[in-house]
Amino acid sequence: MLAVRNIDLFYGAAQALRSVSLTAAVGRVTCLLGRNGVGKTSLLRAIVGLQPIASGSIALDGQDVSHLAPFDRARRGVAIVPQGREIFPLLTVNENLETGFAPVKRDLRKVPDEVFELFPVLQTMLRRRGGDLSGGQQQQLAIGRALTMRPRLLVLDEPTEGIQPSVIKDIGRAITFLRQRGDMAILLVEQYLEFAQELADDFAVMDRGEIVLSGARETFDAEAVRRHMTV
Repeated sequence: MLAVRNIDLFYGAAQALRSVSLTAAVGRVTCLLGRNGVGKTSLLRAIVGLQPIASGSIALDGQDVSHLAPFDRARRGVAIVPQGREIFPLLTVNENLETGFAPVKRDLRKVPDEVFELFPVLQTMLRRRGGDLSGGQQQQLAIGRALTMRPRLLVLDEPTEGIQPSVIKDIGRAITFLRQRGDMAILLVEQYLEFAQELADDFAVMDRGEIVLSGARETFDAEAVRRHMTV
């Protein structure tokens, strides 16, 4: 579904990404690991179109989207759950979910039943404002909003950050369900090593703007990964 090839990305004179390559396949979870400040979020911003790349290419389903605007990538099935959730605090839960309708065809503008099956708490809070929810509930809402877009590539930026253990388990179960459904690729950025190790089919580790380790689950070396994640 996703093929990132040798991309470079700059913020002014500072180079954030150096010849980064990454793939994410349908029916699999690709986990991107690394310390704070090594370029993980910059890579996600490049993938969804929020930050232009200087060189290299980004392809979805074999089509180059390197220079498409974020809304065009969303129409092609790219949805992101950003770090910090970024829900609309003054909109209700239902209204937040409906913001995911923007890139989908009119006949699909209905919140999928699976959103409430995965996160039942959202159905009980449809009329509450997003800002009144707990951090864990807001994270579930952000994931539900992304699923409302009917994504083919779901990008999650540190969904366990600042979340209570019970909700982390709910998020893990949701990711497992979506993978087993087999109609989307999932790119998961994490610092919680155990969570990533449990879910990842493929992994990549970043350090100083580069991919320094990558492979399939069977080749995952927890000690080597931990060395690159230790400050």
